[in-house]
Amino acid sequence: MELAGKWRKVMPYLAMVFLQFGFAGLFLISVASLRQGMSHYVLVVYRNAVAAVVMAPFALWFERKTRAKMTLSLFGKVLALALLEPVLDQNFFYMGANSTSASFSSALTNILPAVTFVNAILLRMERINIRERRSQAKIAGTLITVGGALLMILFSGPVVNFPWTKHSAGHAIADSASHSSGRWLMGIFMILLSCFCWSAFFILQSHTLRSYPSELSLTTLICGMGVMQSGAVALVMEHDMKAWAIGFDMRLFTAVYSGIMCSGVAYYVQGIVIQERGPVFVTAFSPLCMIIVTVLGSFILSEVITLGRIIGAMVIVIGVYALIWGKSNDHVNQVERDDDFEKHKAFELPFTATSITKESNLDRI
Repeated sequence: MELAGKWRKVMPYLAMVFLQFGFAGLFLISVASLRQGMSHYVLVVYRNAVAAVVMAPFALWFERKTRAKMTLSLFGKVLALALLEPVLDQNFFYMGANSTSASFSSALTNILPAVTFVNAILLRMERINIRERRSQAKIAGTLITVGGALLMILFSGPVVNFPWTKHSAGHAIADSASHSSGRWLMGIFMILLSCFCWSAFFILQSHTLRSYPSELSLTTLICGMGVMQSGAVALVMEHDMKAWAIGFDMRLFTAVYSGIMCSGVAYYVQGIVIQERGPVFVTAFSPLCMIIVTVLGSFILSEVITLGRIIGAMVIVIGVYALIWGKSNDHVNQVERDDDFEKHKAFELPFTATSITKESNLDRI
């Protein structure tokens, strides 16, 4: 019995570490496939098609009795969500990662909580009281995160060699020179656009779930609409039909892996861990993905790691945790205010509860 209790305590940690390795794999295999010539427009279509097929059975089964009625305004929101995430965000991210590197893109995307926080303030969804410590922490965390991102972009510094990369110093220098070109700057701009679209997606998704509290069904609809929209974009942008050709190779693996792991398993694991330990616990593991990608990227993809990017990434992590601390206090205060109401709420399954979905989106703010 004591062993079972210890296992229950350690399981959330193991689950989140597993999930971060899964996200790290997405960064690595996506960059590898794109560098082998796979079209990012086609990859987005295949990824969302796999995700829709995987998520649909769960949505049909677990939400068959709770699914809300579809309305015209709700359908418009689904179209907007599909445009923001599958079409714009994923295409911008793949373009940016392909123009920079897996390690750089995984580090720079950590500015997402700060971007979401700023957007929430502009939309008056976030309350700020400069006299409160949690508000001060959120503002300071945002500024520190932006400063870390600027440091990564503007300062490169000497190349940092790991024991397994010393033999490829010549390749590293050539790679570093190519990354200082306009293509590298364009990649940074694409990643920043991706973060903005991702942030807008979270905010709109949180608003949509108030009128359509069926997270699995909404996810399936977004992926399905994303397939149609991204497919139309791909047909316009990719005139060579050979770009759509896919076999039992890296391209197929990338599409299946990203669809199942990052749109299927991730929803389930995050839902269980959020129910057990809360959304702040889940968010706190995000920088681990950056560390994994940096180490594996330098080993597998022979990516260049510079001192400036390491320092900038560390500054971003500090800012992210300051912002998370401020949001965690918001969550604690909200729980205390709603404590009496929560005592009477029904306990729902972790992967269908509306409260979990809202929390998982708000923890990015």
